[in-house]
Amino acid sequence: MATAAIDVKSQITQFIQSGLGTPLLLMGILAMVILPLPTILLDMLFTFNITFALIILLIVVYARKPLDFALFPTVILIATLLRLALNVASTRVVLLNGHEGSDAAGKVIQSFGEVVIGGNYAVGLVVFIILVIINFVVVTKGAGRVAEVSARFTLDSMPGKQMAIDADLNQGLIDQEEAKRRREEVTREADFYGSMDGASKFVRGDAVAGILITLINVIGGFTIGVLQHDLSAAQAAENYVLLTIGDGLVAQIPGLILSTAAGIMVTRENREGDMGGKFIADMFNKPKTLGITSGIMTIMGLVPGMPHLAFLSFAALTGFIAWRKNQQASTELEVIQEQQEQQLEMEEASSDLKELSWDDVMPVDAIGLEVGYRLIPMVDKAQGGQLMSRIKGVRKKLSQDLGFLIPPVHIRDNLDLAPNVYRIALMGVSVGEAEVHPEHDMAINPGQVFGEIKGIKTKDPAFGLPAVWINQDEKENAQTLGYTVVDANTVIATHLSQVLNENASQLLGHEEVQQLLDRLAVSSPKLVEELVPKMLPLSTIVKVLQNLLNESIPVRDFKTIIECLAEYAPVTQDAEILTAHVRVALGRFIVQHINGLSHELPVITLEPSLEQLLHQSMQMSEDGGGIEPGLAERIHQSLAESAQNQEMNGSPAVLLVSAQIRPMLMRFVKHTIPNMHVLAYNEVPDNMQIKIVATVGQ
Repeated sequence: MATAAIDVKSQITQFIQSGLGTPLLLMGILAMVILPLPTILLDMLFTFNITFALIILLIVVYARKPLDFALFPTVILIATLLRLALNVASTRVVLLNGHEGSDAAGKVIQSFGEVVIGGNYAVGLVVFIILVIINFVVVTKGAGRVAEVSARFTLDSMPGKQMAIDADLNQGLIDQEEAKRRREEVTREADFYGSMDGASKFVRGDAVAGILITLINVIGGFTIGVLQHDLSAAQAAENYVLLTIGDGLVAQIPGLILSTAAGIMVTRENREGDMGGKFIADMFNKPKTLGITSGIMTIMGLVPGMPHLAFLSFAALTGFIAWRKNQQASTELEVIQEQQEQQLEMEEASSDLKELSWDDVMPVDAIGLEVGYRLIPMVDKAQGGQLMSRIKGVRKKLSQDLGFLIPPVHIRDNLDLAPNVYRIALMGVSVGEAEVHPEHDMAINPGQVFGEIKGIKTKDPAFGLPAVWINQDEKENAQTLGYTVVDANTVIATHLSQVLNENASQLLGHEEVQQLLDRLAVSSPKLVEELVPKMLPLSTIVKVLQNLLNESIPVRDFKTIIECLAEYAPVTQDAEILTAHVRVALGRFIVQHINGLSHELPVITLEPSLEQLLHQSMQMSEDGGGIEPGLAERIHQSLAESAQNQEMNGSPAVLLVSAQIRPMLMRFVKHTIPNMHVLAYNEVPDNMQIKIVATVGQ
């Protein structure tokens, strides 16, 4: 039997994929509208219509998320056309053969006319009107409104979702394939809700058509029975009205099922999960609410005159569920406490018996992340924590961008921290600390939003932008208003990425540089052999690379760096001078890193007199350069204004000066104007066109 069912399924699939299914379906619908159908075929089609509606409803209920049934709007259209065609076919049979009796239009219509409404056309008319009101006024109207709002908010939130995907991609939290999949999902989501908005109009129109068809059938059938078949008014009403009401009920019940399915689909949240499981979890997961409900139902059941059995039965049921939930929670808590106590006892016992050794001297972690106890589930994979995988993505992205392997991040809990606080440390020194709320999302104001949202006001720890912690169900609204919404895992990962990027020079030591040299030696053995340690000690190479990273220059082009050092090592051993030579060798890469692929570089320059003054200041100062405080303040203000203007124009802020004063000015603007790049004249490639956009004087 199973093999036969599989064969039938495969044959149906092959038939649909052959391209003949849709034309034959349309031909069948047209045939129902044009040609008279025998009653046995009508019974089969009405039964199929009800079955089809039930299948659609169950698919919607068991779908993990709305996009799992993306064909739903098309299915609504097909089901609506099928039902309207059946209405036309049954109307023809009722009007032609209604004078013959209640079975003239088939057994299905007769059953709904006699069994469901008891053969009383007045009762049938009332039941039909009630069904129409429920379908048209309540279900269809509500589903249509929700679909319309969902479509509008989904379309409005698309830019924010795309920005969030781009941010995750840039931070290395996801790869290109995952970003492509998410973009396609965002597009499919917008298409789906847009189609649902249109499909809801079909459902609403079908309900209106059902009312009009039934009204026309009643008037037409009564007129035909009296005038053409010489029936009495009572007999015509009994025959035609019963048949019409039965026909209307047969059509309205599948319509109500389909409207309910549409309502369930558009009111579901767009997250993967079993609807039944979520319903039970949300409704019965809080014993306190169930206990209060039980108390209220008990009080109402004890009121004289109330149905005591019904109220007290449900009071006992909700009270029992609340008691069971409390017992389960207490048991789980006791088990966790026992496990923690046993683990603590084992650790104390082992520490008492074990002698001290060098293993008890904990080395300083290159990168450390300490979390409060409420953030532990975020780093525990057993509890569904995603932070570990996010941190791995950050390390991979930074390693690719900077050119060396970022050390592992050592994560541990710290009870001295507040429950929701985390701390980032480099070489045992804290460099960043912030508070997050795992059960909320952070809505970041990128600079231009179209309204305010309620929540816990804060600042983005990575870039200091104003932000708000919001409930997760307000994400769509926040994205529509222009906010960039990220979860708590992304907040921590982005903050970690920013800190590591800013302090990359501290992460590159002798061991990492030696590994880079060993890798280069595989392809260029002579180059490495002649340079280290014959011409330069390893410590000097480390210092040069750290200088580059301090100025946000990756060391990916390691071969060019080593070749430049090999060229100038016989001339000087000074790391600062060697760094300047390496910057010239990397000039094309540096300019492209700043300005992209543009052939024109907008720059800010100094007036010749000011530049000459800075040269003299460097020569007179023993520590390599100093600027008079008043002049320094004026220069800083002018540079800050020029950098802000460039940023508003969407261009990089580049200060172009002579090679002698470039290091001094780089230190001058590094922390006060972080978005400004300082280049020397000889670092700009010969084929690059220079455009002076501002000149700073005294």
